[in-house]
Parts: sequence; structure tokens; C-alpha cells
Amino acid sequence: MKKSKKQQVMFIGMFIPFILLVIGFELGPLLAMVRNSFMADDGVTPSIIQFKTVFQNAYYLQAIKNSVVISFISAITSIVLATICAYSITRFSTKVQDRMMMIANMTSNFEGIPLSFSYIILLGSNGLFTILFSKLGLDVFAQFNLYSWTGLILVYVYFQIPLAIMLIYPAYYGIEQQWKEAAALLGATNARFWFHIGIPYLLPSIVGTFSILFANAMGAYATAYALVGSNYNLLSLQIASLVASDVTLKPQLGSALGVLLAATMLGAMWINERMMRRVRRDL
Repeated sequence: MKKSKKQQVMFIGMFIPFILLVIGFELGPLLAMVRNSFMADDGVTPSIIQFKTVFQNAYYLQAIKNSVVISFISAITSIVLATICAYSITRFSTKVQDRMMMIANMTSNFEGIPLSFSYIILLGSNGLFTILFSKLGLDVFAQFNLYSWTGLILVYVYFQIPLAIMLIYPAYYGIEQQWKEAAALLGATNARFWFHIGIPYLLPSIVGTFSILFANAMGAYATAYALVGSNYNLLSLQIASLVASDVTLKPQLGSALGVLLAATMLGAMWINERMMRRVRRDL
């Protein structure tokens, strides 16, 4: 039975608040950022001077490089550990799986300043574990510096792994038990099954999750700011300093860096899409 014209109008009208919300809080700021990036420092004169400044300044190029490197390393580390952890979770009972996924959901949202503060309390220069192991004569953290690239990657990995687990975990249920039984009847070992069937089946989910983790790490700001402040040159920290700083307030330049950040994320997603298409074609 077809809907009447009045019902169709009412149905469309229900989506108007959502459309306005998307325009006001997503498309609006995005278009404003793009517009400001093509303005001179006065905010009125159209110009590409901001992008010239970025590409001619080694400091800003280093910020882009550092953000890409740390995002790539944290995403790779998280995806490997999350793939193993997600498989381990599927081996438990349904009740235990539900509880573990609830914990993963909770920890994936534990980031930013609270997460950095927690790590400082536990593993900082005067952290609980640092002092405890020192008192016991165990120099476990003697060579570890939380306020370094290693510490920053460790904190990133903490909130990336639970997110990756929640994204990869459902894919394991697409692997049918009949596949394993058929492979076993043909003489395949468990390792050969995962190498030839299981991992190729999971690969699109793994690659898609990697792109999400990469973008998530690229845009992380509060965690890095609370942990290292301005001691390390990251793209998100540079954008914040140019937009909100009282000393170097240059919103147009910050918008240009924001556009490059968005372009980097879109580029990662485009590469991911190309890889997923190739994987699906080869399967």
C-alpha cells in the first residue's frame, strides 16, 4: 500500500531537524574552515598564502610528518593486538563475551585528559609504579620516559585497542564452522585454515579498522596536549595553538593546517577503499 502524499511530507519533515543539525554542526564549520584557509591574515583578502607558509615552513611539515608517523605506528600496533584479542574473546562463553565487550566499550571512551592524568599518576616520573619498582630495586621503568614518543604511542594504543576490538569482533562470527570442518576433512591444519581462509576473510574488516584508527590518532588532541604539552610537534597541537593561543593567534593558518589534516584523513580512507576493493576482487 502506497503512502499518501501527506504521510510522505510528514516523513520528510521528521528529518528536517536532523538535516539542520548536520548543516549547523558539521558542514557549517567545515565550509568555514575551508573558506578561512584561502584568506590572508586579515581574514578578508582571498589568498593561498597560508598553504605556501605551511609547505615552505619546515616546522609545520615536521608536525605533519610526526602526526602521520605516530598515527601509523599506533594504528598498526593496535590492529595486531586487537585482532588477537578479538579472537580470544570469541573463545569464551556468551556471558563472558558480553562482559568483555562492555569493558572494551567503556575503555574505548576513556581518553583525553583523564587518560593522560591516569598514566602520569601510574607511570610518570613520580608515578606509583615507577616509585614502587624503584623501592623494590627493580629498574623496570629506568629507561622508560612517559613524556616521550614511546609514552605517547603507549597512551594512544591504550584507547585504540578497545575501539579496534569492537570493530573486528563481529567479523569473526562471519566465519562458519562448516568452513573449518571442510578444511579439516581436506587435511588442512588450523594454521593453514587461518592463513588461507580465516585471515583473507577478515582482511577487509582489518584494513577498514586500520583507517579508522589512523584517522582517530591523527585527530587526537587532548591526550597529547595533557601528556606532552607543546614539547612535541604534532599537527593537532599546532592547529590548537594557532586558533586558541593568545600569543600566536593565526586562525587562517590554523584553518589551512586543518584542511591538510582533513585531506590526510580522507587520503587514508581513499587508500583503504582501494585496498579493500582489491582484496575483495582477489578473494
